[in-house]
Amino acid sequence: MKVQVILGSTRPGRVTEKVTKWVANSAAASGKAEIEIVDLADYSLSFLEEPISPQYNPDRKPAPETVKWLDKLAEADAYIFVSPEYNRALPAVLKNALDHVAFEMSDKPVTAVTHGSTGGAQAYATLKMILPALNAIVMPKNVYVQYGNLADISDDGELSAELKANPWGPQGPLDAALEQIFSYAEALKPLRG
Repeated sequence: MKVQVILGSTRPGRVTEKVTKWVANSAAASGKAEIEIVDLADYSLSFLEEPISPQYNPDRKPAPETVKWLDKLAEADAYIFVSPEYNRALPAVLKNALDHVAFEMSDKPVTAVTHGSTGGAQAYATLKMILPALNAIVMPKNVYVQYGNLADISDDGELSAELKANPWGPQGPLDAALEQIFSYAEALKPLRG
């Protein structure tokens, strides 16, 4: 099983990178899936300028960078989006990347780890509205990382001893979300062929 952890910010100095590493480290530690970080900064996607929506264009001829992005997405069995919250929503770069998607995420489970002043709750709310339109299966469990906890995650994605010991910290919710997405990815495998 292949699970992609998608880093949904491209800002210089982004905190999302260390949150993504924590998610990927935790997922890899389970030993249940092959984990890959997919960084949107590695894809120079233009704003979607296709004349017809990707799902409705049988003669679609996407740009080479779009093909690179879509081919990468198609490799995975499940996705974990890691996103900050910008102005009460997900970053424009993440929304744009999703706008390029046709059927690459169909029948695949998706969850999210968001962060911000309210744990990125509104970023997740907007993401949760978008994903079903891509035929992705949105998991009931997701993770909100409070702004105050971000300082307790190292650049290598390790939680501080204090945050690990905190029963109300983010590790418990992440472990539950990972267990769920691994189970769903396995259960949905017959639908993906």
